[in-house]
Amino acid sequence: MNGDDDTQQEPQEDHLIFGKFKISTSQIFYKSPSDLTAAIVNLRPIVPGHVLVIPKRIVEKLSDLTNEEYDDLWRSVRVVQNVLEMHYNAGGFNVSVQDGKVAGQSVPHVHVHILPRKKGDFERNDDVYDKLEEWAPTLELSQDKKKNQVELDVPEDEDRKDRTLEMMKNESLLYRALLGTEANI
Repeated sequence: MNGDDDTQQEPQEDHLIFGKFKISTSQIFYKSPSDLTAAIVNLRPIVPGHVLVIPKRIVEKLSDLTNEEYDDLWRSVRVVQNVLEMHYNAGGFNVSVQDGKVAGQSVPHVHVHILPRKKGDFERNDDVYDKLEEWAPTLELSQDKKKNQVELDVPEDEDRKDRTLEMMKNESLLYRALLGTEANI
């Protein structure tokens, strides 16, 4: 092309940014039709098929997304999950978001973990949550995360007491009032 030609094409992106990490387009396997969301393979998968779905715009929390980005993110999760279900013959999934640093988010960029599950893939089914809590995009970050992790004081099952129906009703009434839906239910 000569310099006078105003039909020059824009150079294509050769990467996507996930937090502070450059993700090569070779690691991207899905872009939403709106181009607001992408799905990427995982550098450190917990189980085969563990992938991440991310908004292209870097925001830390779900509440920072626009409504359009939020809807697109979850539509993309469904598309990716359906493909993984067929490919891995998954019996179920863990679909997880750690929304903010105190929730265990290791990269300050909204991302949805999709983990295809099969019967017996973990000795205890809930071990997957420990693995998600430990997950970070690099081994070094994962080790730092473990070192700084605060143990939750979770009582044993036999020490946990069910709440009364009255307690749960009062909590529901509180949330209805906060949402302004008390008359609509």
